Amino acid sequence: MDSTIFTGTIPALMTPCRADRTPDYDALVRKAGQMIAAGMSAVVYCGSMGDWPLLTDAERMEGVERLVKAGIPVIVGTGAVNTRTAVAHAAHARKVGAKGLMVIPRVLSRGSVISAQKDHFKAILSAAPDLPAVIYNSPYYGFATRADLFFALRAEHPNLIGFKEFGGPADMRYAAENITSRDDDVTLMIGVDTAVFHGFVNCGAAGAITGIGNVLPKEVLHLVRLCEAAAKGDAEARTRALELESALAVLSSFDEGPDLVLFFKYMLVLKGEAEYALHFNETDALTESQKGYVTRQLALFEAWYADWSKLPGAVQTYAA
Repeated sequence: MDSTIFTGTIPALMTPCRADRTPDYDALVRKAGQMIAAGMSAVVYCGSMGDWPLLTDAERMEGVERLVKAGIPVIVGTGAVNTRTAVAHAAHARKVGAKGLMVIPRVLSRGSVISAQKDHFKAILSAAPDLPAVIYNSPYYGFATRADLFFALRAEHPNLIGFKEFGGPADMRYAAENITSRDDDVTLMIGVDTAVFHGFVNCGAAGAITGIGNVLPKEVLHLVRLCEAAAKGDAEARTRALELESALAVLSSFDEGPDLVLFFKYMLVLKGEAEYALHFNETDALTESQKGYVTRQLALFEAWYADWSKLPGAVQTYAA
């Protein structure tokens, strides 16, 4: 099973919203194209960043199909309240030509029951046996996949090729120590913007799925290249990677909170992308204080990066 789709830097796309609160598919495809042109290796669609709980199944599937038809390499999120719906999304992804699956645990009903989660994962993996897939581990889904379950699934489903970790440093360390380092054919994907250095350098990650990369693709790709070099022992790259990650820390931290989509969409509006001004729930909005905070933090980072990127050494070597 080819796992290369789960390498490199991959933005988790948000879903642009029209004035009538329906998805703007043209803007979605346009954004995906911009991300690939910037150097991203693929896109994820309809993970948490894509507002999957707020879209209909038909809307989600149309977004996937539009992206595939535009030639975008797409990894599809399978989030659903029931297994039947998750299986339908996996089967659709396979049918239309998506490149991979992000297998999300069963939520709400029996979400804490290991046997129920195993059956859920097996059904999704069976629906698209030729699509490489990673299990998405996130505290927000209320279930932590451990090594025994992962390898029991992998023994029956060779398309399960990796693990996306959205938890904190300890969770990433667990995945590396107990799952992905056991077999070179198993891939670790970084799933949270605050753990890029830790994931690549300390945990052997093969790639990163990013939220802030939608807003700052050049800078995030720069960070990933520095981390990849640091993971090979480059001392200068290690120093510069830590500097850049530290400067990004506040903007990256929005990825860890419940308002992540609101923050990232607002930053895109600040960058001139007006199609991200609205949300599918009309009452979803940042407070004026939140807007002021993120505006200042984005301006501060951009001023810092413009100055820092003139420094010698690995900054030039590993810049875009």
